[in-house]
Amino acid sequence: MNSELLTIINYMEKDRGLDRELLFEAVEYALQSASKKGIDTEAEIRIAIDRESCEIRAFATLEVVDEVEDKDIEISLADAQKVKSDAEIGDEVEIEVKPKNLGRIAAQTAKQAILQKIRQAERSIVYDEYKDRVGDIVSGAVRQFNRSDIVVDLGRAEAIIPSSERVPTEEYQVGDRLRGYIIDVVDNQAGPSVILSRSHPDFVKALFQLEVSEISDGIVEVKGIAREAGYRTKIAVSSKEEKVDPVGACVGMRGIRVKNIVRELSGEKIDIIRWSPDMKTYVTNALSPAKLTKVTIDSENPSLVHVVTDADQLSLAIGKRGQNVRLCAKLLSLKIDIQKDESDITFEEKVAKAISSLAAIEGIGKEKAEALVNAGFLTVEGILAAEATDLVETAGFDAETAKSVYAAAKSAGGDGEPAVDLVDETPAEEVSEDSDPQPETEEIVEEVAEEIVEEDAVDADDTSAEDAGEQPEESEKPE
Repeated sequence: MNSELLTIINYMEKDRGLDRELLFEAVEYALQSASKKGIDTEAEIRIAIDRESCEIRAFATLEVVDEVEDKDIEISLADAQKVKSDAEIGDEVEIEVKPKNLGRIAAQTAKQAILQKIRQAERSIVYDEYKDRVGDIVSGAVRQFNRSDIVVDLGRAEAIIPSSERVPTEEYQVGDRLRGYIIDVVDNQAGPSVILSRSHPDFVKALFQLEVSEISDGIVEVKGIAREAGYRTKIAVSSKEEKVDPVGACVGMRGIRVKNIVRELSGEKIDIIRWSPDMKTYVTNALSPAKLTKVTIDSENPSLVHVVTDADQLSLAIGKRGQNVRLCAKLLSLKIDIQKDESDITFEEKVAKAISSLAAIEGIGKEKAEALVNAGFLTVEGILAAEATDLVETAGFDAETAKSVYAAAKSAGGDGEPAVDLVDETPAEEVSEDSDPQPETEEIVEEVAEEIVEEDAVDADDTSAEDAGEQPEESEKPE
């Protein structure tokens, strides 16, 4: 029995990595629980195992009394002094006992107690091993799937990749090997849980630290990282030595370093940009390869950056579904307002912008805005600077519509007044019953138009007469 116990303890220590002393304590605890079932006594039982020979001994704790009434928990002074010479009344002494007839139930109790202690020891070892490794990368094999979570076998421990930490574009099968980034280690009743992630931005950063020696040596520093897992990552780097190119160090010769990382990330695109203390330069680098025309930091809101780019570079700067500019905003922790260069837009785009600007004014709307722009009224100022009748003649409005448009333009920021009232402002109660009915709006407009035409005709005749008097005779005209 002693040799078998020693063999088992040596095996558990070497192959399972358990502490030798902890194993002895587990066996002692198990035998102590089983001994209570094999010894008919109420006394406290202690099991002691010799660490060298594995000899097992059992001791019962008894109280020293003058007269023994219960031999299971008491001992006489004379008998106690045989064990402990200086024993006195009221002391406690340990007497070696020999358990008998432990039986199957006691053996089963000992087995369960030993297994429980071993499991607790293994959990403590796992927790102690991984609690200080948060931020490291570990590798393992996919063992099983728990709904959408992945259970990964790390060897001595199991790890979990929750569905929230998975990359949506990646699929795995049982037995596949993968690497994950430790984001947390939780110790609970079921045992320690190692939580892994493959979608965390720091996973990419940790991969660069493993792959790029300049980063692990501290020569190249990762200043920022933004990621949309499975699609694209932007990482900003800088160098502490002028002779070391941070971007080139991360890319590697013929791109071998970054290719290894892209392969690990299942083809995810990675943009490596040069960090700069100058925010405008940093923004320009972050939005590359798009070429920017102008970068301005908002004076009232420093967290807002206005970017202007050529028309053919706008889609490149924004990226597919806004991904490029969105990642740049995350990387820089700024809001980016990107616009197209106004001087570079086409005529159709200018018309559309003018229509949109006027349609946004309350009281005008899109339909009226289109009519105004087609008639040449591109801005509010242009509407207010024109004659009121121009809105009728050129835009095709009736008098009431023209007046409402003019009022809307005025409320939007204009101060002008219409040159001609298109509607009679006489209150209804001042019009007598005998007076002629008020003419229709079209008739008023027609009368105003005729008066303008007649005045223009008179002026034209006068001008032509004067010019005629100054013209030389027909015979005097040069050939």
